[in-house]
Amino acid sequence: MRNSKLVPRVLAFLLAAGFTLLWMFGLLDVYTDDQKLTLLLLGIAIGLWTVSAMPLAASSLLVLGLLLLFRLTEEPEQAFAGFLSDALYFILALTLISKVLVKAKADQVFVGVLLKMSKGKVQRLLVGLPLLIVFLPILLPSAVARFRILEPIIEQVNNRFALGKRSLFRQFSFYVIGMMNQNSTMIVFTGGGFPILAAQLLSDFGGIQISWLGWFVRIAPALWLSLLVVSFGVWFFFKRGSGAGLQMEQMEFTPAARLPERFWWVIIPFFAMIISWIVIDQEQIPLIVAPFLLLAYYALPMNGLVDDRLVRDYDWETFLLLGASFSLGYLIEENGTAGVLASQLIQLLPAGMGQGVNIIFIACLIFLLRFLFVVPSTSMIVIFPIIVSFAEMLGLPILPMAFLLIMIIGGVTILPIHSPTTFLAFQKGAFSQREQLLIGSFSSIVITSIAIIFAVFIW
Repeated sequence: MRNSKLVPRVLAFLLAAGFTLLWMFGLLDVYTDDQKLTLLLLGIAIGLWTVSAMPLAASSLLVLGLLLLFRLTEEPEQAFAGFLSDALYFILALTLISKVLVKAKADQVFVGVLLKMSKGKVQRLLVGLPLLIVFLPILLPSAVARFRILEPIIEQVNNRFALGKRSLFRQFSFYVIGMMNQNSTMIVFTGGGFPILAAQLLSDFGGIQISWLGWFVRIAPALWLSLLVVSFGVWFFFKRGSGAGLQMEQMEFTPAARLPERFWWVIIPFFAMIISWIVIDQEQIPLIVAPFLLLAYYALPMNGLVDDRLVRDYDWETFLLLGASFSLGYLIEENGTAGVLASQLIQLLPAGMGQGVNIIFIACLIFLLRFLFVVPSTSMIVIFPIIVSFAEMLGLPILPMAFLLIMIIGGVTILPIHSPTTFLAFQKGAFSQREQLLIGSFSSIVITSIAIIFAVFIW
């Protein structure tokens, strides 16, 4: 991982050098003093969150402290506006619900269905695993939880046949629960923290309140097509270097003989929550209401699935990181920094270009900006207002540009640090760093290209 840590340090250095050059050549003269300080704070935040020189919680509090020190808000309370975002509490609620499903062993039922459908054959398991991953975000809104559930099954099957650490089965399976798992999170905006944030930003900066079904219908075809192309490419890439093919002999799986205790008492209210997201008008009843009610139900003494320990174990560092990122994102938009930055970037675009060329230019810009951040959620919060301002100046519709942004940021998995599940899969040693870069680049380019096609012709 030494090189993976080196890359963000180099990027942070280039960012600082670029900021200094902009200052020296007078390109910052068009900014007001507050906007210059906002850019400085943005550079510090990117550096802190990319290099990770200190814990995320401390660096997030430092960003909030600098925001107050620079007096970039009229009232001190406005510096904490990011913590009033619905998205933060939506992520908190869905993460707790995901843990409850694991605690109630509902996840074992999902895995049992996969094993039963495979009928003990490795080939069927390899087909069933990607299919499960592209639908599982609807039922289990945590990419890391999905990784933790499926990882033991992969290792068990691989060891059962003594296939080896770098077998075709293990390599492809870890690609599926690593990179593909991260990409499939976008299939519904309740599929994980990243799409929840994206939906909130679409509402805050784009003024568009999209329904659960509306999101799914727009992004599912593009995402599934991308993952289908990437999966075939990754399969043949690993197959070419694996030598001997998979064994065809039968295997004896041991799916759960009976359902866990009180399974239906847990799963039926959970499905009721998903149905409520589909049928209820969120302008009348916010989507966050259903998860809150479900958590209260799970906490009842007869269930006992939510307790203080479950809440204490939540990743509060990420909570602070996202809250500080939201505050910074709101600041960039409200004091006009995003607009001025977008007006400078637009000068790089040759005049008289058509809409297609403009969209490709925006896509390339998003792709480059994505490398300034380690965490996709943070990059989304900071880049979103800049791209929205950019699209407005070019006269491009906001919704297609928003989905273009979401697909590219969520689809980039070139480095292991680009997402938690990509990092977890890489740590297992199923593929080398070179293989990670190759399949990560291939996956990122395919998803970006298909997103551009959908943005130009369909969205």
